[in-house]
Amino acid sequence: MATPSSEPAAVTSGGFLLGCRTALTSVFAFVISFTYIGFGALCHDYGLSMGWAMLSTALQWAGPAQVILVTGLAPGISLIETAVAVSLSSVRLFPIVVALIPVVRHESTRLWQLIVPVHFMAISVWIESMRMAPRLARDQRIAFCNGVGLTLLSIGVIFTGVGYVIQALLPAIFAAGAMFMTPISFLVSAARNAKLLLDKLALGLGLAIGPAMAFAKVEFDLLWTGIIAGTIAYGAHRLQRSRGRSAAS
Repeated sequence: MATPSSEPAAVTSGGFLLGCRTALTSVFAFVISFTYIGFGALCHDYGLSMGWAMLSTALQWAGPAQVILVTGLAPGISLIETAVAVSLSSVRLFPIVVALIPVVRHESTRLWQLIVPVHFMAISVWIESMRMAPRLARDQRIAFCNGVGLTLLSIGVIFTGVGYVIQALLPAIFAAGAMFMTPISFLVSAARNAKLLLDKLALGLGLAIGPAMAFAKVEFDLLWTGIIAGTIAYGAHRLQRSRGRSAAS
């Protein structure tokens, strides 16, 4: 007979392995491979070492912020400006962490147990976690997120090194195209998973407002796009819920 203490270990192991398998069969495994080949090549072009490039992926784990960091290290750009730009780019990860924690947290979960999945949390990990975690028993969900995150992060680190090594064989346009695959994959995944008016309206407004802001050369165009589109979408969502409640009563 299994002891009571061995049951949670088996459950946790099952959730972690399922997360690894989910990550390996996800389209994001392919996308991250090509994205970080491009990032590794970019680091090579800027004269950074392969170890630095791979460590950046392991510690920072956010493609856009990593590109900003690398290009910000060029001569003539202050470290403060670079730090602010990286921070603003990474703020986008805060809402997805806030949205995920209630989904994966168990009543007995301790704060330190959330540190690892929070570090792994990128858009790719978040999409797969939100898609699969609600189907699992709650005590498997953190382990599942860790499995997805560790697998995709490992792929990113490995292919950063691959891109760095083969940079001499790649045309410059390949590195740019590889980095562009990430936002395109996020867009397709977001459109596929958009179920609520909130999601659909935020996505549509973002696609309309973003290019207009960029064309008008508005500073912090991406930040303003998120604020404007998100606020309008949230307001419409609240109005829809209010009308639904009124109709029900």
